Amino acid sequence: MDKKKHPFLYDLSHNRTKWLMLLPAAVAVILMCYIPMAGIVLAFKEYNYHDGIFGSPWVGLENFRYFFQSGKAFTTTRNTILYNIAFLFVNTFLEIVCAILLSELAGKWFKRITQSVMFLPYFISWVVVGAFIYNMLNYEFGAVNTLLRQLGMEPVDIYSKKALWPFILVAASAFKSVGYGTVMYLASIMNIDGQLFEAADLDGANMWQKIKYITLPCIRPTVVILFLLAIGTIMKGDFQMFWQVTGNNPMVLDVTDVIDTYVTRSLLNLQEFGMTSAAGLYQSVFSFILVLIANRIVKKVEPDYALF
Repeated sequence: MDKKKHPFLYDLSHNRTKWLMLLPAAVAVILMCYIPMAGIVLAFKEYNYHDGIFGSPWVGLENFRYFFQSGKAFTTTRNTILYNIAFLFVNTFLEIVCAILLSELAGKWFKRITQSVMFLPYFISWVVVGAFIYNMLNYEFGAVNTLLRQLGMEPVDIYSKKALWPFILVAASAFKSVGYGTVMYLASIMNIDGQLFEAADLDGANMWQKIKYITLPCIRPTVVILFLLAIGTIMKGDFQMFWQVTGNNPMVLDVTDVIDTYVTRSLLNLQEFGMTSAAGLYQSVFSFILVLIANRIVKKVEPDYALF
């Protein structure tokens, strides 16, 4: 078989084992991801239980018009993007700093214990984190207000203070995610050739110079790739975090409502399947466009770091 005329068939015939190993994952992706995408048609229909998904009347872009005219499209989109940008930059900075600090620590066992402790919050459910935050911030018996009362100060009703919630949510995201990201950046740092650091030591470089001129440039490809992958989820609000931490509190919805929570609340309260599907499709398309734009920019600046 000619490799130039039929490259795919040539590769398939000469690498059968690899393709067979790929087959179960490909089947799982098709079954779990692509076949359910047929439900996208709901975004263009006025769904009712009697006619079902494909029998319900076609309404075109009416569901999208309803979503944008509801007044929530701009608010939820703004909140989703701004929160994810804050999460991206704050978490990335903290992850890199923690990874560098851990790489500079002496003591094998101390380093392992520290990594495990930092990694632990990643496995804690948002339900548990939300309960912990509620018991910290509750007006009547929360730890923060109890401390304020003991100090002779007035308690603060944090669950009605809109200005505080962006900082609380960013802190909650960092608590949950930084440990996981730190492990990835630490693995990247550990793969740096040790001879580079030995040569820097011989030249009299201090710790900060080695970090600036060796560590940071060497982990830049990892940072760029993870950054691009994170941009793909910039329109995807962390539903569990926003739902569990805020408790769906109506007093702070203006600053905590993201597309995911709005869709869920609309589905539960209004049973608007068409409108919620339209909001979800809008979210997905917007995310896809952002990934394409970001990848195009990276490809022009550093072609080797682009995803495709």
